[in-house]
Amino acid sequence: MDVDLSGKTALVTGCSRGIGLAIATGLARAGARVAVNGRTGDSVAAALAHICAQVPDASLVAAPADVASEDGAAALVRELPDVDILVNSLGIFGARPPMEITDAEWREYFEVNVLAAVRLTRAYLPGMTGRGWGRVQFIASDSAIAIPAEMIHYGMSKTALLAVSRGFAKTAAGTGVTVNAVIAGPTHTPGVEDFVRELVDPELPWDQAQREFMRVHRPQSLLQRLIEPEEIAHMAVYLSSPYASATTGAAVRVDGGYVDSIVP
Repeated sequence: MDVDLSGKTALVTGCSRGIGLAIATGLARAGARVAVNGRTGDSVAAALAHICAQVPDASLVAAPADVASEDGAAALVRELPDVDILVNSLGIFGARPPMEITDAEWREYFEVNVLAAVRLTRAYLPGMTGRGWGRVQFIASDSAIAIPAEMIHYGMSKTALLAVSRGFAKTAAGTGVTVNAVIAGPTHTPGVEDFVRELVDPELPWDQAQREFMRVHRPQSLLQRLIEPEEIAHMAVYLSSPYASATTGAAVRVDGGYVDSIVP
């Protein structure tokens, strides 16, 4: 499928590494002008270099900002007042015994994983609907549906994203703008590598370690391996394209069959 996003501007939040970086690279490869967001100038510069190495003719914009804060999000919107494609991929995660999760941690996960996406959607959606075309995506997780016992605060935040996505899709009804959530399954990112090492024998070679992690901690996966970030990015690029014009208000699964359900 030849996806052509020439003439479109995309903002991918939290895309200095992992899934976000893969999505930004995929959108650039499809011809979009991509605003690359991270918290620091150094992290954004590294991401820009990575994308340029993969896509030499990429059209990129450096967009450093802490979008998890009101001031950071407002500053970014001032610098980049209009986008055609918004991919809310910023997120934090980590294992924590449920009874030890503090009020501050609950607030942090909601602030970073949910409210940051809400703020930017609120800022950019009116412009999209006014122009009659746009794409908004929320990168959710299998943890939204199959809440992991070791990080229920993370699962809560991803469940909230499914509700937020469906609600904003209703707000954009009939405007030519689509709003969707992507349910990403267990994915091979630097953060997940660290997480896997916390839960299985750190002396195991990586291939064995990830398979042991999947066998013990994610046994319901039908893929039986971690998903590569590029596999998530393929779905995000498709949802950003004209080919996905009739897909809105959906929770689209790229979870390797992790969620034991025919529908989300």
